Amino acid sequence: MKDIIGFWGYPRPNIIREYKNKYPNAKWVDLDIDYNYPKANILPEAYCCIIKNIFNNAFYLKDRLIEILAPVGKDKCDSAFFAVEILKENGFNIKTSYFEEALPFTDLPDTPICNSSLPLREKVEKITANIIEEKNYVHLPQCKAEFGFWGVPPNDLSILEVFPDKTAVFGWCRCVEARNPGNLALEMFVEPHVPTVFFAQTFCAKNQLAKYLAAKYNGLYIDIDTHPTNSIKAKIEAFLRLR
Repeated sequence: MKDIIGFWGYPRPNIIREYKNKYPNAKWVDLDIDYNYPKANILPEAYCCIIKNIFNNAFYLKDRLIEILAPVGKDKCDSAFFAVEILKENGFNIKTSYFEEALPFTDLPDTPICNSSLPLREKVEKITANIIEEKNYVHLPQCKAEFGFWGVPPNDLSILEVFPDKTAVFGWCRCVEARNPGNLALEMFVEPHVPTVFFAQTFCAKNQLAKYLAAKYNGLYIDIDTHPTNSIKAKIEAFLRLR
């Protein structure tokens, strides 16, 4: 029985609402997340693991997927654009969208999750869950950031548990909470005097930004493929202690 709406990235909110109304009983599944389903074995082994997650999840859930909501513009990446064509050829129903409009900073909504005193992993989980939930987190306790995390949600969220609670969220995650995922100016924004770790998935184009911004703001640049090694964790812990 087809009972799942799959999605990746941040589909346009009006499309999410349309599909919620059209399929009120559907389960929503974020295809970016690693659920440890069998490998689809379509992509090269040396490739972004988030895109590989999309294929693994889609093929495993194929008989249950009503449709996949698929952002394919600057709000996601070229790999997602290519993925759509491959998935269509394999019989998936796909609704593509572009969510590229960049609002001026003065018009952006507040980002109370990014600036909250919650544990970093909980911050990122709430931000991604809120793509579908659309809850109001204006009453979360706020804090002055002592450290920063810049980037996208890691494939393995356990790396976020290394960071202290007073870690602000920057990068694409912040763009998502601000409901402006294609806003490059916001994605490149960090607090200059906050020691920040700049993260990207291995083989992701965002490594270009992560490494550049880390050098610009004297931060720590890291890239991780699937799961963080002990040496990566130690490097982050040392950076946080020394800064």
